[in-house]
Amino acid sequence: MTTNYIELRQQLEERLTQFGREMPGPMSGFARLHKKAVEDGALSAKVKEMMALAISIVVGCEGCIAYHTHDAIQAGATRPELLETISVGVMMAGGPGTIYAAHALDAVEQFLAELPAVSG
Repeated sequence: MTTNYIELRQQLEERLTQFGREMPGPMSGFARLHKKAVEDGALSAKVKEMMALAISIVVGCEGCIAYHTHDAIQAGATRPELLETISVGVMMAGGPGTIYAAHALDAVEQFLAELPAVSG
């Protein structure tokens, strides 16, 4: 059964928003860290989100795959760029990474169909 990554991301958003209301200190700190870590700098936000996607595959985090696939596409990542990103995740994770690569490919296809098209 294929995970619906669009729904997964929405469910996580709702739960994390609730957690943030109940534990604003840690969550606002993490939100600031996330914002600063992925903003454009020497590396673009797109590249940073693709790096985070590759790491998501390595650590086997489906929620992270949902978030970083979505955010990479929002930042302008194309399907070919995302596929290369997935390949890097597989290279770093080996066999288990191939399983999460399949999850990431599902997420790429779902978000590309849902979000505004990016050429490539």
